[in-house]
Amino acid sequence: MSNPEENNITPACEVLSLQQIPLDDDPVDLQQDVRTPTIKVPTVLAERKLQIVVETDITLTPAATEIKRVTKNVFLEQVKLVPVRFRQIGNTDFFEVTRAKLFVAGFIRKDIEYASSACNGALRDRIADVPFSGFAEITEGEFLNFPVIGVSDSSKAHFLNEKRDTVPRLDKYFFQNLVKYNEQPYGELLGANFFELDFSPVRAEPEGTFSTLREKIVMDLYLKVLQVQQYRVQATRILPIFDEGTLGI
Repeated sequence: MSNPEENNITPACEVLSLQQIPLDDDPVDLQQDVRTPTIKVPTVLAERKLQIVVETDITLTPAATEIKRVTKNVFLEQVKLVPVRFRQIGNTDFFEVTRAKLFVAGFIRKDIEYASSACNGALRDRIADVPFSGFAEITEGEFLNFPVIGVSDSSKAHFLNEKRDTVPRLDKYFFQNLVKYNEQPYGELLGANFFELDFSPVRAEPEGTFSTLREKIVMDLYLKVLQVQQYRVQATRILPIFDEGTLGI
């Protein structure tokens, strides 16, 4: 028959705990009224997938005998939309962009882990930035919303000589300049899908080394193009209703 004291186990690393008390959980009463506010928000112009193809040679020092792992990230340094076709909005001097060139530039940051020829040697690490650049065309049917651009204008008025109506004044002019400052379209990085082939341009023996890694990279770049635009929308304004005792009740 076992001794009851032998079953009384004391924890080796005992800590203090506090049992939580359930709290009341009720929905908040809301006051709703329909309004038509004017808002200024980022508007998605296009969501595009661009395929970028690059080839590069990366030097490894010390020389490698085996590639262990390669990780990649993409960094965008430029996303610029250049309009090339326009459509006037009503009788205004604002235009919708119906066709544009999308310029992108950036680099692929590669982190290469490899083994050198040393026995029981530590893994080596090589970081390389592979630049890329290019452009794509966005047509009218590919825009989710059209970019809006306002055109600036300038005028110049000439005068006749006060004493001789047949002679112009070359020292007197009237100038008028209308300048519109537009919201700049910008890009947002969504993601990237990499496909690549890495190899030594000079064939190495199984226990040999190579100091150059040639990479052929195909990257599907997913990005979003936006512009801040102003809209009037129908919306419901919602305000919380507090219990009696709150200021104003």
